[in-house]
Amino acid sequence: MELVNQILDFLDGILGSAIWFPYTLLGVGIWFTIYLGFPQIRYFKRAWGILSGREARDDAEGDTTHFQALSTALSGTVGTGNIGGVAFALFLGGPAALFWMWATAAVGMTTKFVEVTLSHKYREKDDTGYIAGGPMYYMEKRLNMKWLGIIFAIATVICALGTGCLPQSNNLASGLETSFGIDPWITGLILALLLAAVILGGIKRIAAVTSRVVPFMAAVYVIGAFAVIFSNYEQIVPSFLSIFSSIFTTSAAVGGFLGASFAYAFSTGVNRGLFSNEAGQGSAPIAHASAKADDPVPEGLVSLLEPFIDTLVICTLTGLAILASGAWTTKYENDFDLVDIEFIEQVYDESNVVHATALAAHLGRVETADMVVVPLNGDVAVEDGKLVDGDFTVIHNHSIAEDLKVFQNGEPFSGTIPIVNGKPPADLDLSGKSLVHSVSLTVEAFKTSFFGDYGQYAVTVSLVLFAFSTAIAWSYYGDRAITYMFGTSWLLPYRIFYCLAFFAATIMNTGIVWKIAAVGVVVMAVPNLIGITLLSKEMKETAASFMSQPKPEKRASG
Repeated sequence: MELVNQILDFLDGILGSAIWFPYTLLGVGIWFTIYLGFPQIRYFKRAWGILSGREARDDAEGDTTHFQALSTALSGTVGTGNIGGVAFALFLGGPAALFWMWATAAVGMTTKFVEVTLSHKYREKDDTGYIAGGPMYYMEKRLNMKWLGIIFAIATVICALGTGCLPQSNNLASGLETSFGIDPWITGLILALLLAAVILGGIKRIAAVTSRVVPFMAAVYVIGAFAVIFSNYEQIVPSFLSIFSSIFTTSAAVGGFLGASFAYAFSTGVNRGLFSNEAGQGSAPIAHASAKADDPVPEGLVSLLEPFIDTLVICTLTGLAILASGAWTTKYENDFDLVDIEFIEQVYDESNVVHATALAAHLGRVETADMVVVPLNGDVAVEDGKLVDGDFTVIHNHSIAEDLKVFQNGEPFSGTIPIVNGKPPADLDLSGKSLVHSVSLTVEAFKTSFFGDYGQYAVTVSLVLFAFSTAIAWSYYGDRAITYMFGTSWLLPYRIFYCLAFFAATIMNTGIVWKIAAVGVVVMAVPNLIGITLLSKEMKETAASFMSQPKPEKRASG
């Protein structure tokens, strides 16, 4: 597992966490925003009108309505990225990361408009009569780059597992275990069977389920988030100030948070923003391609609402709840993952600016520091499960761990443990107080509302619905990619494998799951960003042609 972790860190370092990717993602969004004349502002009102069905034709070709297509796409984006992803961004990058999530969503509205319009324009039917669409089709049919379409399709299948399946299942199981004590494997088994019952029915059953689940799950979560924010109303203004005060500077160390540079917050915010709303990734166009429409532009307009709903509304509520509650700087009792533990030489104090900066630099959160942190090599004494004080510090979850307890085979350990390059033996279990992240951080924040500990259940219920609906949507994305590459005969084996992976992910390491997702997002996004950029002129002409026409009246079939 340590080797897998190192490989994923390397890949993430040259892909998702590399500075070129967020600049590329934002750059494409900014280019289209300017080139198309800020469509996310000019056509925002009309997009809502199209979604309501005012310009719809029931006899138009397609498998779903505008609302069902949006619901399916939203079910793919409104997932654990909104609950765990925002929390993970704040855990790593501090309050400024939320601003960069906003920036990603603002320009991402245009990116989504472009990729959906082009994908809808070049959709086709598979051999069973269902719509098949997505970036791979415009890559082949318009750009004559089938090789690029195949790369995208392969990346889509990988991402269906690394983004839509594994992290959703893992966070879902973690949330249910935290709130109700349900064993992860039980959660995985039951929900994998329910997942199979839905996805085996194809896009029409998927759309029917998501169009009912999405509005309900959003309402539950919004109520829970507002409860936290209003319960900590005196921290609303300071929370906003903390976001804007560190946009272009290093975030200072606060509580257990060790600080983060502008570059780190920027990269983290953009990557988590993309993971949340998927603008530019090319996933949502696959769902939107199924919508009933004679012209591709209306569906493109509907799609620009996704980043608004997903990030500018839901993710903002999550971020404000976490910031206002103070949970992001507070250490909580938790079980330690060995891959996230490091013993280092010398006793460090996070309230000491020099020490905090040194630790932040060691963890890659800031560029330089005056002190060099050295991993410990040596023996550490333990008595009745408690570490004997010594000249060392334990780091866990990017924070200084406190009140450590050591167990072996479920019993308090006594003796000495050998530390090699900062790592303890794998046969030991450690727990204590440290910062928490992902779903656990959001759960702790929701406990601070006037609902008390019951507030966590809003997260749990939302998590189950968010994660499950996301897994459903992403199964369809992989479904269409498999169809593109191999035809419909491969769909049943793929769907069975997807459900098995959903079950297996419930017992995987959380940190590794997030890293798989981070790598998968970039591998999928790059071909799509290249493709839509090459079609800039066609996109502008297509949009202009539609906008020059009178608004069509709704007309029913028959």
